[in-house]
Amino acid sequence: MKHVTINTTINSKAYVLDVCPNMTLLDVLRDELGFTGTKRGCEVGECGACTVLLNGQAVNSCLILAPQIDGHEILTVEGLADGEKLHPLQESFLDHDAVHCGFCTPGMLMSAKDLLDHTTNPSELETRSAISGNLCRCSGYQQIVDAIVETKFVNREE
Repeated sequence: MKHVTINTTINSKAYVLDVCPNMTLLDVLRDELGFTGTKRGCEVGECGACTVLLNGQAVNSCLILAPQIDGHEILTVEGLADGEKLHPLQESFLDHDAVHCGFCTPGMLMSAKDLLDHTTNPSELETRSAISGNLCRCSGYQQIVDAIVETKFVNREE
């Protein structure tokens, strides 16, 4: 199959990638670039385990074809922390015991980041709506919601 060249930015780093046009963003992230924090779950956009930010909006990376990211910016869970310093959301998840088995956590964090980047002081209902596309098999939703609602951003962009 003929490959296509795409230019993209992932976690603030520029990439020029040669990919098959039928590869998903999930495949590129995990298999080509080693960003295994993005989880492979249902592969049909139902579980949210593969959620990343595409130009600042939460998307299921299993539903995005690699050529669609040409010229766009991707943020994965690996890009949340600043070196050794965890992102405030990650800190809040730890503080609230919102990490159980951990499989859903990367997708939950990315959906939560999208919410908090676009909503000042979200309510519990807004938070639940924002993560409604992310499934947690350990039924840790209340701790996750509490962690998101109580996250404090020092320099939140409004």
